[in-house]
Amino acid sequence: MADYSILGFLYSNQFYLFIIYFTTFLVSCCSHEDGYGSFTISSFTYAKTFIRPYDWRYIRVDLPTSFSSMTIALESDVHLDKDHVQQANISNLPMICVREGSPPLPDAYNTSITGLVLDPISNESLGTQSLQFAEKCYPMQKYILLRLTNEQISPGVWYFGLFNGIESTTTQSKMISGYSFSGNVSVEGCMGPSKSGQFCNQTIDQLSCVDQSSTQETFASCRNNYESSCSGPNEPKVYTFDLFGVSEKITISTSKIKVNQNQLSDGTRNQTRIGLMCYIRYGAMPSTSIHDYSGNIIDAPLAIQLPKAGRWYITVIPMDLSNGVTGNMKVYYSLTWQMRQCPQNKAGVNCTWERYMLQTVLRKNAALPFESYYIPVSDNGSSRSSNFLLEPLLSYNSLDQRQSQSQDFAWTYFVVDIPLGAAGGSIHVRINSDTKLNYEIYVSYGGLPLEDKWDYFYANSTSNSNGSMFFKLYDSDEKNIGFYIVYASGGTWGFGIKHLTSSHQSQSQSQTTMAISVERCPRRCSSHGTCQNVVEMSGLSLYSFCNCDRTHGGFDCSVELVSHRGNFNAQIREIGF
Repeated sequence: MADYSILGFLYSNQFYLFIIYFTTFLVSCCSHEDGYGSFTISSFTYAKTFIRPYDWRYIRVDLPTSFSSMTIALESDVHLDKDHVQQANISNLPMICVREGSPPLPDAYNTSITGLVLDPISNESLGTQSLQFAEKCYPMQKYILLRLTNEQISPGVWYFGLFNGIESTTTQSKMISGYSFSGNVSVEGCMGPSKSGQFCNQTIDQLSCVDQSSTQETFASCRNNYESSCSGPNEPKVYTFDLFGVSEKITISTSKIKVNQNQLSDGTRNQTRIGLMCYIRYGAMPSTSIHDYSGNIIDAPLAIQLPKAGRWYITVIPMDLSNGVTGNMKVYYSLTWQMRQCPQNKAGVNCTWERYMLQTVLRKNAALPFESYYIPVSDNGSSRSSNFLLEPLLSYNSLDQRQSQSQDFAWTYFVVDIPLGAAGGSIHVRINSDTKLNYEIYVSYGGLPLEDKWDYFYANSTSNSNGSMFFKLYDSDEKNIGFYIVYASGGTWGFGIKHLTSSHQSQSQSQTTMAISVERCPRRCSSHGTCQNVVEMSGLSLYSFCNCDRTHGGFDCSVELVSHRGNFNAQIREIGF
């Protein structure tokens, strides 16, 4: 029988049921309503739990697209004043870390230093930026009460990690006191799809779409359900649309603009200059202070290249740019959204680059669940190797035809789908060649990357994402590229290869293989530990970590704590020589 663990330690499957009994799990649907039609989607209560030195727990919270707010209340026996926090060694500091999409990992690479915020955790500190590929850690407090709304954070899976001391020697016993905590997490949602906002009092207009296909491209034109929208000055209206699959571009524009202004008291009409400020945000409600894109769509359409798949929100606010007296002015307009997609297996500005959807091949190993590798669909699953040849798949159309042939670049894209349950694992990317590599690789979550739009990248040994929290570079040189994306979020990932458009003959002179796989622990814990599978506290997801031997540490057991010579001398002293 396979051993798994919950709350950070290994237990048998029978003991797993015992833990679930004591971690009260309450879920209620439509349990109560308020004046604006909100209801409790879910509620989790966590019994008192003790965290030992260099121990941790994860709390997972699922936020559906209909959620309005999330409340998390924690109580612990940690007593830290601000002066103590400022002087504390982070290796001894109890802390709480937050990340969207996958579990936080504060002892990976230096994230405990770069992501540590010494001020107490608050609604403002979490609601002002996306944490998809970032991680913030805060000192643990005696009381924590957070209420985050859909105007601050996006729907999806969120992880709160409670840690008690972090450093490479997580397997070593040191003089750090443990602490206990208990708490409750509840999620509120809106009753209908046309309502949103933290109080479910914001009406949302779903843009309706019509597909328009051609032999070269596919267009989808969308507009608001009514002939026109009507708003007063600084009166926002919110729209939403869902983007399915990989798209090249979306454009937001407006038409049929009309200003209806009552006559002013002096018998004249105020000459105003109207603007329609458009704020766009992926996954969450945009505002003037928190948004991904913005612009006055009266002056020019607002375009987004290679947008991410999922739900987008648009807030449109009429503005009086002349600073005149507006009276009872009303602005009427029609909002239009257009989506452009290339044919299947094509990408790029002119749809001339190659795009491949890779199929998943599962590795049958009960001890390492959710492990898989990805190969082109054209292989029909016949390949028993995780490697595939790169040269036959490359694009040969130039990025810029005005450049000389020797300097022309093209892109080739690979798209993979990572299961949601694999969020506690790592994506392993490898490129190996028998000649010097002339490839750059860019990675993007939710869509396709470009040179100026990516989440992780590798251009060469000195230009890459190796300083990022969840990017770990291993053994890369002129002929090899190898890196991990640690604790990767489940969903669609796009991998873009930027390369020279050489002739077929020169390409055939080299042989390059590529491999993309999902592994539970990076480098199999560097051969200095074992990979452990752990069920987080809600019992809804599985993550993995390295249990290192006595002489190694770090999240991948790559940090040598005791040298071979030092360990040898210690053994001599123990024997008595």
